[in-house]
Amino acid sequence: MKRFKRNPGNRSDPDGQSTVGETERKCGFNPMRVMGGLVVLLMALSVVFSASVVLRDPPSDSALESSQPKVIEIEEEKVLGSEGFSKPAGVPQHKLLGGLLAATVSEETCLSRYQSVAYRKELPHKPSSYLISRLRSYEILHKKCGPRTESYNKTLEQLKSGHQPELSDCSYVVWISFSGLGNRILTLASAFLYALLTNRVLLVDPGVDMVDLFCEPFPEVSWFLPLDFPLKGQFNSFNQSSPSCYGRMLKDSISKNVNRLKPASHVYLHLIHDYDDQDKLFFCDENQDFLQKIPWLIMKTDNYFVPSLFLMPSFEQELKNLFPNKETVFHFLGRYLFHPTNSVWGLITRYYHAYLAKANEKVGIQIRIFDSGAGPFQYVLDQILACAVKENLLPEINREDLITSQSGTKSKAVLVTSLNSWYSQKMRSMYWEHPSTTGELVGIYQPSHEEYQQTEKQIHNRKAWAEMYLLSLTDVLVTSSWSTFGYVAQGLGGLKPWILYKPVNQSAPDPPCGPVMSMEPCFHAPPFYDCKARRGVDTGALVPHVQHCEDMSWGLKLVNANDGL
Repeated sequence: MKRFKRNPGNRSDPDGQSTVGETERKCGFNPMRVMGGLVVLLMALSVVFSASVVLRDPPSDSALESSQPKVIEIEEEKVLGSEGFSKPAGVPQHKLLGGLLAATVSEETCLSRYQSVAYRKELPHKPSSYLISRLRSYEILHKKCGPRTESYNKTLEQLKSGHQPELSDCSYVVWISFSGLGNRILTLASAFLYALLTNRVLLVDPGVDMVDLFCEPFPEVSWFLPLDFPLKGQFNSFNQSSPSCYGRMLKDSISKNVNRLKPASHVYLHLIHDYDDQDKLFFCDENQDFLQKIPWLIMKTDNYFVPSLFLMPSFEQELKNLFPNKETVFHFLGRYLFHPTNSVWGLITRYYHAYLAKANEKVGIQIRIFDSGAGPFQYVLDQILACAVKENLLPEINREDLITSQSGTKSKAVLVTSLNSWYSQKMRSMYWEHPSTTGELVGIYQPSHEEYQQTEKQIHNRKAWAEMYLLSLTDVLVTSSWSTFGYVAQGLGGLKPWILYKPVNQSAPDPPCGPVMSMEPCFHAPPFYDCKARRGVDTGALVPHVQHCEDMSWGLKLVNANDGL
């Protein structure tokens, strides 16, 4: 747009009319010229206003979008939200995952928090308004009761004294960092849901690498337990024999009646796969009434125990309101809680753009071998290929015609995650040496091959977290039975994978794989006990929305059954 500048040396306007200076030298009053001057003045003001609008709000260039994901810069204009937090007002709603996230964290501190949406397809799952409301309420509670706050310090003094607890505004569940990374992610989501249901504040033992892997999910106050927490030195030694273990407290009670137990300053919850019948009474409402009186619950678990929470009558209505769609529990809690730190996000985005972004379709294959023996195993590779070809995830190869036209064909990027590189190398050679029958171009990529699980090694867990996240960005997914690594990927991505059935006698099963009922993880070691009847029962047959898992017949998982809950 061209702007006209006033030139003092030019005494005429562009149309040859007299200037204001010349008019002033003339005698008398001319109404026509006054009206003309007003019209010119209004036109000039209109031009200036239009120019300011254009310069302030340039036209969108969305029509020039490339095929690669875009990351939109967030202009953080801080305002005060109703929750009492400073709020960057410029965060678009889609970046907040439909309101799941609070727009109160600056992008620089955790790039993945707002950028991740640019790497995913829009999913049909939307969080309930009630879940969004409860998360905002929890954030207020966490801000009030989190580490180093006045309320935290007050409750901590009660813990140090060891006396019978007094009434307090804040109570806590402390999650102990334990087991492999996949287990830790699933159990932390379980602990958070329990905290949400019981109005507790979740505090996370940072362990050796949690701070390095995950951003802070809650605004303004940390979720990490301070290093000087009085019981931290006992975390590794807590077990079923510990005097504060809830299961042992029930065993030692003379009456065996939970109502006769005296409240304590803290209780240890042993929810590991080897827990016994007394430990499992945690999932009974009667026992929850007692635990509500305890200000500090210390939890150690390697189980995704969410399905059993859905079998507890006291939580029934609240869970119905939070998750009308039962199979979205980990999907929403995972997207809310687990944001890769900037160092891990760099691993994810660099690999994505280098190998996956340009493909027409992205296929994820997660391989975890639980069989004993040296490996790698040919029957595992046969099973993977049989599944991928049978379900049209990968094309067959043409062994007869070695040259086919590839012009204008589609491409598939196959992301393989495994501790061993042999499987991806075999697949890569197969699609390099032979064309596909469909003419599709197939690229096989594997970010790392660590050979064996190294739970306590920082860079190993960075790579593991990056690979779980990359798998969640694929279009279709194949996972291994019993693997929490695969559960995390499918839940974060909102994907229903094809699951590889566990081999029997070192041979590929037939069929090699099958679709899952829901994208929810499996609870590997659930209790089989009816709290009301006080007897054993098949907990996978009590309600339609809690069923046995596809990959573990005794496990439990949530499904979205139309059961009226």
